[in-house]
Amino acid sequence: MRKRLLATAIATAATGALLAPATTAQARPTPPQHASVLDVPDVPDVLEHGSRAGTAVVSGRNEPGTRLTIDGVHTASAHTLPVDYQVQETGYWCGPAATRIALSARIAAPSQVELATQLGTTEAGTDHISQVTGVLNANLGTGWYATKEMPNDPPTQEQKDLLWRDIVLDIDNNYPLVTNIVAPPGNQPPGYPSDQTIYHYFTVIGYDDANRTVLIADPASFGGNQVYWLSFDQLASLVPPKGYSA
Repeated sequence: MRKRLLATAIATAATGALLAPATTAQARPTPPQHASVLDVPDVPDVLEHGSRAGTAVVSGRNEPGTRLTIDGVHTASAHTLPVDYQVQETGYWCGPAATRIALSARIAAPSQVELATQLGTTEAGTDHISQVTGVLNANLGTGWYATKEMPNDPPTQEQKDLLWRDIVLDIDNNYPLVTNIVAPPGNQPPGYPSDQTIYHYFTVIGYDDANRTVLIADPASFGGNQVYWLSFDQLASLVPPKGYSA
């Protein structure tokens, strides 16, 4: 029987917005869409259809607090992790939401509210990826995660090689990565507002070695794109000059 990514969606009440304006981590308010259940289409098989870059694996309404349970798969070339996905509850809680998604692969994750406090997140966002690293390790009681800086834009080949090795090692050991990205117009994941530079955190929850793609759980849900495949090269181009926890 083919393993498939399954998505069960439960809309939960929350406040805040999700679109970030240029040069800031905050969001423009968007009116809430009151849906009792997220409308999720049938999800394609990960090997046959789902691992091409830009292919939406799970998508739905851009509603703060929306939750999805994502099952993982492990095949000859692709490995994705089961997580409890949640849309960020405010425009500046991408750090807490991305951290929560990563923790959910291993434990019953704290709420975004709790994690925002632990991270020191303010209306200006979560200041540095090292804060995420510390909170991940503290909640897991481990020293697995380390902060990896990618200051060069474009990144060096050595930095890209390290990022790929970190992705494979972490995912194979059931540790999602949290990445701090900068997405300017012309280099953005699906659904991002094309006229803005987005400063953001999202979670890497899988990879496909055959297609050299990574599976992203994106708490912003820009345009309803919540869990999607991205080319590794694009991911590597989005991280500088920030960093990631791996």
